Amino acid sequence: MFRPVKEQLEIIESGTEEILPEGGLAERLEASRREDRPLRVKMGFDPSAPDIHLGHAVGLRKLKTFQDLGHHVVLIVGDYTGMVGDPTGRSETRPRLTYEEVEHNAHTYLEQFYKVVGREGSEVRWNGEWFRKMEFSEVMALAARFTVARMLERDDFEKRYRSGRAISIHEFFYPIMQGYDSVAVNSDIELGGTDQKFNLLMGRTLQEAFGQAPQIIITTPILEGVDGVQRMSKSAGNYIGVSELPREMFGKVMSIPDTLILRYFELATDAGPDELRTLAKRVESGENPRDLKAELGRRIVSLYHGGEEADCASEEFDRMFRGGEAPDAMPEVHLSADGAGLWIVRACAEAGLVKTNSEARRMIKQRAVRVDGERIEDEDFVLAPREQPYRLQVGKRAWARVFADPPR
Repeated sequence: MFRPVKEQLEIIESGTEEILPEGGLAERLEASRREDRPLRVKMGFDPSAPDIHLGHAVGLRKLKTFQDLGHHVVLIVGDYTGMVGDPTGRSETRPRLTYEEVEHNAHTYLEQFYKVVGREGSEVRWNGEWFRKMEFSEVMALAARFTVARMLERDDFEKRYRSGRAISIHEFFYPIMQGYDSVAVNSDIELGGTDQKFNLLMGRTLQEAFGQAPQIIITTPILEGVDGVQRMSKSAGNYIGVSELPREMFGKVMSIPDTLILRYFELATDAGPDELRTLAKRVESGENPRDLKAELGRRIVSLYHGGEEADCASEEFDRMFRGGEAPDAMPEVHLSADGAGLWIVRACAEAGLVKTNSEARRMIKQRAVRVDGERIEDEDFVLAPREQPYRLQVGKRAWARVFADPPR
């Protein structure tokens, strides 16, 4: 038996931006209780990159909330929509991915999804399941239900049209395809970020056209990155990845602005309404923000790595930043030097301390790279071959012991 509707509503509404239509969710929950039928709650993901971060996980956490309340979760892997590319928020056409790229990213995504959403009780569907079977006449029939004027109601399309930037015809198909996903799985509810509202409404339109009860739409807020300014994204470098090492994850949480503490508790943890009210009172009372962030960091690390790893990450952070010590454990990497030695930029990248050579150069310019405790300011610096490892540090949290092996 499902919980009372009022209780479910309070839990679901926490951390949401908008629920449409007004009163629709309560009615759907009432019907669920009356019929003793779990609601089908849908969320779609285009595997455009191999990794997800806490910003992506905002919707996943809400999906998990429905799962904990006894409802049925439907994850749509957009293997076909992923090849089109979501035009939301884009000022130009996205480069199209190959099916092989999308498929590779999708399998990586799913393993990360299951760090948040329970594997048991989750229905995973790939939208190629229905799109690859469609005849062209069916595609035309779908497209005929919408006008160009309707598509240009989208802010991003409208801006590109007004400025004379190109809009490819296939981009118009993206919201139609996402909407048809809802028809294919007969969803009761669809979740998405606030930037997805147009696409979510497409699902309601198409479900009505196909004789289904139109889904309830729930939008979730866009989580700010650790800089506290831009939305969390890998391109902005302000993200916390769900698969990052515990100490990296904890350290990044400790770096967020104090003003985001409550928002991160609400959107990035499983804190319920009562706990959030208590936390708000603690913030208002002037409790030390550092202590609150440490609690937040342990909470987030626990969700993805377990409580023991969270405690270790917290203790290591205290050692490193209160005592100025290097971590006890750091990866050891053997790299081959060439005739001139081991280039510092290459060493940072291949040791996994940065993602790319350009990021290594940027960190050197920011005076954030140290070798054996000495700051490196010349990107042409080389490490001479030696038997003992060099201790490399990039930023405050990335460390490695790097062996500069002599050339063979």
